[in-house]
Amino acid sequence: MRVLSIGVMVGVFGAGLLTGSAFGARGDVSNDTQRAGADVSCGATSKAQVRTTPYFGLARPKGSVSELEWQVFLRDDVTSRFPDGLTVWKAQGQWKQADGVTAHERSKVLLLVRPDTPTARVCAAA
Repeated sequence: MRVLSIGVMVGVFGAGLLTGSAFGARGDVSNDTQRAGADVSCGATSKAQVRTTPYFGLARPKGSVSELEWQVFLRDDVTSRFPDGLTVWKAQGQWKQADGVTAHERSKVLLLVRPDTPTARVCAAA
């Protein structure tokens, strides 16, 4: 099973923020970053947005990341970088390992939506 510590999660998440990439529960990079509303007319007051969805596995060598540890990470590391808001939900990740066995891990998913600026577009293209 994939094992992550809070320190590794912060580093992985920080790298994802710099590149605009989303990281899978197994540490895989997925290209789930996309511009929402690019081809849809939503009215004169709407603006295009960029959506990034990072995934965090909660297992680590000394046991699972607790809800309190997650909340501290969310408050200190994520919210400080995205003060305008985000959405987080519980998930159950799974993947097939090299030996063919399906592994499972408790996870958290973040949804970050921000204005479609030149900086956000550069990060989304990475």
